[in-house]
Amino acid sequence: MSNPLPLRFWLVSLLLCLSRLALAQPPGGPTVVSPQVHPDNTVTFRYLAPNAKDVKLNAQFEKSPLPMTKDAQGVWSVTTGPVKPDMYPYSFQVDGISVADPRNPAIFPNEGFQNSLVDITGTTPLVHTIRNVPHGTVSYRYYTSPELGQRPVVVYTPPGYETDTKTAYPVLYLLHGTTDLEETWTKVGRANIILDNLIAEGKAKPMIIVMPYGRAYPVISKSSGSLRNWDNLQAFKKDFLGNLMPFVEQNYRVKKDKDSRAIAGFSGGGGETLYLGLNNPDLFSWVCGFAPGMLKEEFDRNNATAFANPAQTNQRLKLFWIGVGKEDMLYPVINDYLKVLDEKKIKHETLISDGGHTWMNCKLYLSTIAQKLFQ
Repeated sequence: MSNPLPLRFWLVSLLLCLSRLALAQPPGGPTVVSPQVHPDNTVTFRYLAPNAKDVKLNAQFEKSPLPMTKDAQGVWSVTTGPVKPDMYPYSFQVDGISVADPRNPAIFPNEGFQNSLVDITGTTPLVHTIRNVPHGTVSYRYYTSPELGQRPVVVYTPPGYETDTKTAYPVLYLLHGTTDLEETWTKVGRANIILDNLIAEGKAKPMIIVMPYGRAYPVISKSSGSLRNWDNLQAFKKDFLGNLMPFVEQNYRVKKDKDSRAIAGFSGGGGETLYLGLNNPDLFSWVCGFAPGMLKEEFDRNNATAFANPAQTNQRLKLFWIGVGKEDMLYPVINDYLKVLDEKKIKHETLISDGGHTWMNCKLYLSTIAQKLFQ
């Protein structure tokens, strides 16, 4: 019979276990729940910062920052609302510095700022509310660009894509705004959930959605401004047509005729959308801009093909659609653009909504055009 292990061994083992348990424990301090959505659509936000002198809530449903109050444990809080049901970005302003909510895993993907997201569903499901319906698949993929390296792209395939292996689908290329990322359309715009719901209701055709990264980085600097700037348009066009589209058509069962291709985008990505869609009528029959970025002095240059022959443009496009909010900073220039389209007799549909340059409007615009595409 072997000798029992020495007491010193057991003590060392016990100390190691205790140290690992200590490391695994959450940090000390009070438990903080944030955000907390109440049944009446009011929302309480909380932030633990015992040493902070001033904390405010910045939320897109508020016109100005809301002061927060600190309790004895150092937790700052404010309750606001009732808030109109939707999904909104927000952040905390802590002694003048903007920070995301550390207690909330729902983050707004963006290169220019970091906000958190609060989803206020209300009593009636919204078009972007996750429901008990068949769900499609969201895939994170990479494709290769000789000039730009490994490029990220998020791809949505509709319910049934994996089981029905013979069906080919129409494809929507969906572009994000300046400083957004390839994830923003699913994480903030809820593109996959919107399509799941509309397809389940028979209101939208099953389609594949391709959501690429919209800046031609590293050839184009991340500090170079809007995605619709000319240099980015040229580099992005080369990558889009030469690398992204071939990758999609080689790896997914997409229909390859122009009537089965749509392109849409928000803000700077909306500027990219109009430039690519209107100047390549042999590739896209459906072109939709969501508060598209533009400058008046760029109208003729960026719309050269469409403006050169309006009658042919009308014949080639099945849908040319523009949406913008009345309070959007781009509303005046987009209104001028719509007047030019009228003068040239280029057919288009418009939706002038309430609100500003927001992803709340993006969800509205996507849910609107999704019911029109490929019909």
